[in-house]
Amino acid sequence: MTDLLLVNARITTFDRQTPLAQALAIRDGRFLAVGSQSHVRAAAARDAQVIDCGGRRAIPGLIDSHTHFIRTGLSYTTELRWDGISTLSEAMRRLKAQAARTPAPHWVRVTGGFTRHQFAEKRLPTINEINCAAPETPVYIQHLQDRALLNAAALRAVGYDQDTPNPPGGEIQRDRDGTPTGLLVARPNPAILDATLARSPQLSGEDQKTSTRHFMRDLNRLGVTSVIDAGGIGQSYPRDYNVIRDLHAQGLLSLRVACILSPQTPRGEAAELIRWSATDAPDQGDDLLRLNGAGDILVHSALDFEDFSCARPELPHTMEAELAVVLRALVSRRWPFRLHATYEETITRILDVIEAVAREIPLDGLHWSLAHTETISQRSIERVAALGGGITIQHRMAFQGEDFLDRYGARAAGATPPIRRMLDAGVPVGAGSDGSRVASCNPWTALSWLVSGRTVGGSVVTPARNRLTRTEALRLWTEGSARFSCETGRKGQIKAGQLADLALLSADYFGVPEAEISGITSVLTLLSGTPVHASGAFAGLAPPPLPAPPDWSPLRHSAAAEAAPQRSRAL
Repeated sequence: MTDLLLVNARITTFDRQTPLAQALAIRDGRFLAVGSQSHVRAAAARDAQVIDCGGRRAIPGLIDSHTHFIRTGLSYTTELRWDGISTLSEAMRRLKAQAARTPAPHWVRVTGGFTRHQFAEKRLPTINEINCAAPETPVYIQHLQDRALLNAAALRAVGYDQDTPNPPGGEIQRDRDGTPTGLLVARPNPAILDATLARSPQLSGEDQKTSTRHFMRDLNRLGVTSVIDAGGIGQSYPRDYNVIRDLHAQGLLSLRVACILSPQTPRGEAAELIRWSATDAPDQGDDLLRLNGAGDILVHSALDFEDFSCARPELPHTMEAELAVVLRALVSRRWPFRLHATYEETITRILDVIEAVAREIPLDGLHWSLAHTETISQRSIERVAALGGGITIQHRMAFQGEDFLDRYGARAAGATPPIRRMLDAGVPVGAGSDGSRVASCNPWTALSWLVSGRTVGGSVVTPARNRLTRTEALRLWTEGSARFSCETGRKGQIKAGQLADLALLSADYFGVPEAEISGITSVLTLLSGTPVHASGAFAGLAPPPLPAPPDWSPLRHSAAAEAAPQRSRAL
């Protein structure tokens, strides 16, 4: 394979010995040399392919340390995304247009990634507004983990009639003669929302592969080259992993995927994990697809789903005993684990269990972490550090900061989550999105929030003293996140010997105004030195186009696709 040489670039490496560079060389999927143009040219073969970067900023490929990539990929081509739309009127215009082109029996699905606070109107649509926009086409709209709205056509599609009682967590709205006109599912429980969404038609296996490939390409467009899939409720192993396994076997992955397995059976979690450990092992796989441990649900009784518009959930008294059984099984089998924990009240109880298990079975450097930790205390941060754990943080406050502020006040909101304290305590921290329902999968939205303290609704929630510098924030999305798939030293830096994953940016992250960070994309994304996305001046390097989604897919008709034809080609 011919060496690849990138010159005339401004390269942020995150290598302490060579933090900035002008050029780099790639050989056999890894960085060969990084530094000055003369140094790199001397290291590369004479017939190396040369790419002039035109002075653009290059960074390590972004690593999303906590996302729901597999679940989203299975339906991505059917989803109408409201991420980044600034008015409800525009969102509803797109909904109406999509409803007109969506054929039966398919639904219009808006499955999160937005918040009512981003709209100028500061509200969600009413059931009546949805029915007017889509009188005959079923519609499902999910707002974070807060609520879901279904129109009358969706209720007809699943057989609701005048005699149908309210479902768990839901309230059917009716007209004067009792005919259902819509359904509001409003309870902070993701299992209820997942069960409701599951009643809509699903794609075939082959279409799920195509859908997942489109999602990967869109993440590549944003500079993402690796994800850690956090599993979750309704994502069964191995059934729901067959698509990603097949794509890997066919050589069609354009992302590195590390998988965390979540048990699905309440009070049967330990039995599931023991069964998996009999046939599978952590770290099995390769640099593209690997098993990464268990979580972020280990026992359902410990799940403190976040919805900052309502009160914190109280966990059952049985949680500690159930979690101890599962942790003993994991630690004795040397399985890395991760735990979802939003509130300090939950974190304290979880750490009590981890400390007790560690006294019985020493952790001895076993990788484990907490995810989210919005209200973690200084004492709990110190306990995590003492146990050798890490923390992955996400930008959920960028979407719910206003709700948190209203409930808990400015002082609490200003240090939620307390990332600065985590770093000062020496706790390993990685960043991710928790996309695509409770937040957008766009890493630049997350980076904008980390740097500016500003929500997508425009509210400044985090004071300057608690924000991160641009370098600190980007490090969490690269080198910091590599630790959480146990790949420190293999990726996350632009350094000789590491996997050659990088993104060449559309604008200089370190130079643009804060307000423009969220609009950054990649013009050239490399995975193991191979282009997985290219646009603009680099479009000639773009990978072959993907199979087209259905004619009615929102991907074909989004405003972004109409305004930027190169994105359609990249998809």
